[in-house]
This record gives sequence, C-alpha cells and structure tokens, in this order.
Amino acid sequence: MANNSVLKGVFLVGLGAASYGMLATFVRLAYNDKGMTGLPFTPAEVISAQFILGILVVLLINAFQKAKKGTEVVQSTKKDIIQLMITGTSTGLTSIFYYLAVKYIPVSIGIVLLMQTVWMGLLLEIILEKRRPSTIKIVAVGIVLLGTVLATNILQNQVALDWRGIVLGLLAAASFTTTMYSANKVATNVSSAQRSLYMLLGGFVIVIFFTLFTQNTPFNYDIFFKWGIILALFGTVIPPMLMNAGFPHTGISLGSIVASLELPVSVSMAFLILNETVVFSQWIGIALIIFAIVIMNIQFSKK
Repeated sequence: MANNSVLKGVFLVGLGAASYGMLATFVRLAYNDKGMTGLPFTPAEVISAQFILGILVVLLINAFQKAKKGTEVVQSTKKDIIQLMITGTSTGLTSIFYYLAVKYIPVSIGIVLLMQTVWMGLLLEIILEKRRPSTIKIVAVGIVLLGTVLATNILQNQVALDWRGIVLGLLAAASFTTTMYSANKVATNVSSAQRSLYMLLGGFVIVIFFTLFTQNTPFNYDIFFKWGIILALFGTVIPPMLMNAGFPHTGISLGSIVASLELPVSVSMAFLILNETVVFSQWIGIALIIFAIVIMNIQFSKK
C-alpha cells in the first residue's frame, strides 16, 4: 500500500510539472495569435486573463470544499490572508518576468533560465538561515551552471541572445525562488485551495499595476475566450493542485526530483510545436541540470 501511495504521488507531481512545462509554449502561441482587433495579444492581456480566470476557478474549488466539508475546513485568519497575499506578489512578478522573457528569447532558453532557482534557492537559504551548504550542494550548483551554459547554447549559438530576455528570465527565477521559499513557511495550516486563492489575489494586484502601466492599446477581451482558459488551467489551477496533492505522498526530496520533469517537457514542446532549434549539446545541458537536482535531493533525504 505504501508503494502505491508513492506511485500515486509521483504520478500527480509529474503531471503537475508537465502542465507547467507546457505553459510557456501556450503563451508563445497566444502572442502569435490575434483577436478581433487584428492586433497581437499583449503580455498584459495574456497575464490578466490567466490570473482572472484562475482566481474564478479556485474560488469555485474553495466553495465546493466548504460545501462538502463544512466546519472541517480550517478558516484563514486575517494574518494568514495578509501574509499569503504578500507572498503572492512574487507569483505575479514571476509570471510577468517569465512571459516578457519568452517574447525576446526562445521558450527552450526561458525555461532553462527559470530553473536557476536551484542555485538561487541555495543562496537564499545561506543568506537568511546562515546555513553553510554541504559539499554535494556546492558541486550540484557547479553542475547546474555548466548545464546552463550547454542548455542555452551560448558557446555555439551564432545568433546573440537578446539581453532583455536573459535579464527577465533571471528575474523570473529570482521571484520564483522567493515564492517557493516563502510559500512553504506561510499559513501552512490552511487548505491548499485557500492558500492558492489568496496568493493569486496578491499576484493579481501586481498584474493590475503592470497592465495599467504597459497596456497602450484598448484591452482585447478576446484573450479570455481564445487562450485564457488554457493559460489559467495550465498556469494557476492544475499544477498547484496536483503538486499539493502529490507532495505529501512523495516527500520533498522525491517530489523535487519528479518536478524537474518540467524542464524536458517545456523544451520538447518548444521543439515539437514551436519548431525551435534544440541541438544535442542543449539536451546534454538539460540532463546535467536534472542530474544536479537529483543529487541535491538524494543528499537531503539521506541527511
């Protein structure tokens, strides 16, 4: 029975990670599409549609849970709500930076930059917790950096990557690192659906300001009907629900290894659907990054 529970967890986390991996390709397809106005969809329209529809779906999930479980559902306190919304601002920033990044650089490069959370998370842990990293973690960071050089094809790429995309991709990784670090420490006693809702609301506040300052044309509401549902499901609903359900069965270490499936799925989608060029050395780099994640988490489980 225990093995069945672990397998169930692996399946749920893997499916959630794969959903995240597909997201950037859908974003790029949305950018390439047009609404009734004849203008391409903007980052502000894409991100707003994802958050608004995502919030509506999560609201329905919360209402269903409350109707089903009644008083058994732990209610969030005012302090919980404020902390979760503040934490959620980094979720909004991650989407903004990442979606802007894939406008300037290939999706396959964008996801590699986002995976720099591996060493950024370790750095944040050192700074905030004053904890000296183990030798194996330092080695793993070196492997990640080597894998990144190969996966981005910097050495052999004859076409220079747009520096704006690289900077935005690294900013997305930094804000995502903040989200992961704080989300595991804030209001962990309330349901994942409530935590997701308030974090999304916090992120949406950032998205509103981003939209107000960057949207230069009339808002194209076609985005809600053409791409909004897909973006909301694969970006804000399915992955967190599946991962929150799967991680208790796998544990942090095994779950983190399975979650790295996001990287090859994202690159494969970009290769197959967007026809992005991915050379053999890039696949080697991706394998090295996944290998680094594995050895870091195996060491954690032994400890």
